[in-house]
Amino acid sequence: MENDNKNPEEQLASVLRKQTNWKNLWFYQKTVVLYQMTYVFTRRFLPTYGDRTVDQMVQAARSGKQNIVEGSADGVTSMELELKLLNVARSSIQELLEDYEDYLPAHHLTKWTQGHHRFDQMLKYCREHNFLSDYEPYFEKWTAEEMANIAITLCRMVDKMMMTYQKKKEEEFVTQGGIRERMTAARLGYRTNQREAIEQLSHQVETLKQENGLLENRIKQLGG
Repeated sequence: MENDNKNPEEQLASVLRKQTNWKNLWFYQKTVVLYQMTYVFTRRFLPTYGDRTVDQMVQAARSGKQNIVEGSADGVTSMELELKLLNVARSSIQELLEDYEDYLPAHHLTKWTQGHHRFDQMLKYCREHNFLSDYEPYFEKWTAEEMANIAITLCRMVDKMMMTYQKKKEEEFVTQGGIRERMTAARLGYRTNQREAIEQLSHQVETLKQENGLLENRIKQLGG
């Protein structure tokens, strides 16, 4: 078995999964941009009072970012919970995407699609840049149309990346199991270690008994 030669400390380590460093995940980095961008966007282009869309968009952007963090942290003990929280994060980003897509036609602005003269350049920039520092200098300069289209592109990229990441995690869950399965494997491994140790000691005792018998016979022979 995989755990046969592990001590109790190693058994515990095999039960708890290594925490993912979410700060290195590209889709997390883009959600940081989306959250800060959305905060500025709603301040600049939506009414300060009386529009529930402001709170909805900011909360959706925050939920997308925070649930990635919480899911990665909880994944140490529960991959099932991690998958659920990642799904919540994706749903929040999809909700944010829809708000931005609704904003453009409602304000008679153009949605940049394939063939638009700025689409390819925008797509290339969003693919190659993940950090807030790459976008923040433009937050107060971009028009509502520019900002909304960039946010839409980032939302779609995050969703696609997260879909791939979730699929990988689901496959890992199927092959490695959750914490219950890992705890069972650890307990079985520990019991196997104990049983083998007892068998080894029993064998050593029998060997010592045989050697002791031989020595007693030798002593009798020498004494005779």
